[in-house]
Amino acid sequence: MTDDWPVTELDPVRRLRVLAAGLNAAMYADAHLDLPFADVWAVVSDLEGELPHLLPTLRAFRTSPTTPTRSSAWAYGPFGHSARFDVLLQPGWCLMQSGCVVGGMAAVPEGAGTRFAVLGGLRQGWAGPAQRALRPLGTARGHRMIARAQHRTALRYPPDRRPMEPTG
Repeated sequence: MTDDWPVTELDPVRRLRVLAAGLNAAMYADAHLDLPFADVWAVVSDLEGELPHLLPTLRAFRTSPTTPTRSSAWAYGPFGHSARFDVLLQPGWCLMQSGCVVGGMAAVPEGAGTRFAVLGGLRQGWAGPAQRALRPLGTARGHRMIARAQHRTALRYPPDRRPMEPTG
């Protein structure tokens, strides 16, 4: 018997894609943004300030850090309902889970820009058939979320205010 098993690392976007497939998530989308990774991630990882702008069904998102990368959060909907989430936030990776819902965002540098992905789905296994049926709507919703992230990043970091990259 040998211990020479192949080992591979998946970047955050690929990990999110695998998670979406495993959950049969209703919403998964990814796209290339012509914006620097640092700018995109600074915006989308500002969960309290930006997540309500990215998700129109969210009125507020309040976090309480428990460790440097983990926190608990409360999500508040526009019609008064709320849910508690466990949040794992690391560079390029955000996973948010309540008892029923899982959401995530991932980003990696890609060329001069960023590959950005979003995920949304239900955690219950019985919801798989419904989530598969809703996937076309979820994919469209995911692309709208990505477009909002691109817009919010461009507002916060317009090209004339970005620091110059050092040259060779």
